[in-house]
Formats: sequence, C-alpha cells, structure tokens
Amino acid sequence: MTPQVSADAFLKETEVMVAMGSRHRSYGSFRGRVRLRRSAPGDMSLVINELQVNDTGRYRCEVIDGLEDDSVTVDLELRGVVFPYYSQKGRYHYNFFRAQKECQDQDATLATFEQLFTAWEEGLDWCNAGWLADGTVQYPITIPRDGCGGKNLAPGLRSYGQRDRVLHRYDAFCFAASVKGTVYFLENTTKLNFTEAIQACSSDGSQIAKVGQLYAAWKLMGLDHCDAGWLADGSVRYPITKARANCGPSQPGVRSFGFPPQYLKFGVYCYRSMLCFNVGQIKPY
Repeated sequence: MTPQVSADAFLKETEVMVAMGSRHRSYGSFRGRVRLRRSAPGDMSLVINELQVNDTGRYRCEVIDGLEDDSVTVDLELRGVVFPYYSQKGRYHYNFFRAQKECQDQDATLATFEQLFTAWEEGLDWCNAGWLADGTVQYPITIPRDGCGGKNLAPGLRSYGQRDRVLHRYDAFCFAASVKGTVYFLENTTKLNFTEAIQACSSDGSQIAKVGQLYAAWKLMGLDHCDAGWLADGSVRYPITKARANCGPSQPGVRSFGFPPQYLKFGVYCYRSMLCFNVGQIKPY
C-alpha cells in the first residue's frame, strides 16, 4: 500500500507525505509535523501537529493497493481573527516586508484576502488601508461614509490593488489563528508602568502578552475583561465579548487605548505557554 497525501492551496499542489509500508517521508514545512495513524485496516488519518496558518487548504489522499487506486479530498480551514495593526508613529508607516514582520512579532501573519473578506462579513469595519499576504492593499467597510470610499459605494472591501512592496507605506491586517497558551489579566496588583508590567508577568511565571495572542484569546476562547492592560508592543487594550456599560462601544471587540506614554500606569495582560499544542486531525476515509 502506498498512500500519498497532498495539499491543494490556492491551486498549487504541494506534497505533504509519501508512505510505503512502514517507510514514510514528509516534505517542506510539514517535515517532522505530520504522521499517519492507522486505527483499523483500510482506515487511516493524517495527523498534523502544531497547526500553522499556511496549513489551510484542500488535502487529497491517494491510496494505491495493488491494481486498485482510490483517493479522497478534505478541506482544512483554521479558525482565527483578523485585526488591523499600525505603527506607534501613526498610520501608514509599513512597507510590505515591515508589515509581515510586525504581524509575526505579534504572534500572527499577514491576513489573506479570504480571511479579510470573512472578517468583513462578520462585521469588521476599518477605514485605514493595510497590506494583505498577496501584496494587495485593502480595507473593509460595513458602513459607507465620506473619507472611506464615499457614501455612495456599497459596503465591501475597498482595494488599492497591488502596490510596490518596498516603496509604498500602509498599515497591516494581521491574522491570529490559534491560542497555544493562556492569556489572562494579572489580578491583585497595583497599576503598573510598562517596565513594571513586563516584570510582573515574568514574576508570575509568564510573559507579557502580544496583540495577536490577546485577539485570539478574545475571539477563540471568549476572553472578556473590562480592565485596560499593557501588551508587549507598548499598546494598552482590553477584550470584551459581552458589551456592557462602562466597557466601551455597544459591540464586542478588543478596545484600544493606542500607545500611551510608558510611564503611565495600567494593568497588564500576561501569556503563559502550554506544554502541549493543538493537533489537527484529518480522517480521509
């Protein structure tokens, strides 16, 4: 029996694993992260450890047994959250490569068009243009208005198309896909400046949380806390899943205080990693 599993993402086919008997080989970014699980004769699963954003796609498993050849496909889509990200200096300071790095620094990646479109369908409205993973610059509008394409345009994604990845400057739309640990507001402490906040998380056996980690915890884990707290990039934010009085606007979301002077005092959100990671499992047949 020679099972071959391949992933079809954006019309480009990439080999994931080829196996023959007890021998197998994985490829590219899947190397060391995938294995086959045989639960019964004729029943196999592809197990993917430490799921990544780029693992999203269509997977095809082809099994050759003597003269018989059979295949099946299954789609893998990662849940996640898209969030706009901009420089401490203000809007429109990132070229494409800097935008990539800024998202990575916040435990995220540049969002794809499909991810931004889904976020727009779920209500994301943001008037500043940002880079996407394909090198285009776009922004989502749910309520048409002046200064955001005009009142007469229908809601949707406004696109600047492909821009020069080195010369042009915009913000970024980042995508955080998983929570590999726990994000929490550090209770029972006085308000802290930024330096004190970093030390407080460290003393608690954690590290100060990144923006992508806070967004993922809010979207995927339902983190809800009405106290503003420092994050690793020097911003101050807090997550709300159940909107209520004195906790910002009437919609759920991650509220932002921007980048206040680091001597001001707030709470802090910490991140504690876990020893085990999420495992994705695909049962092709």
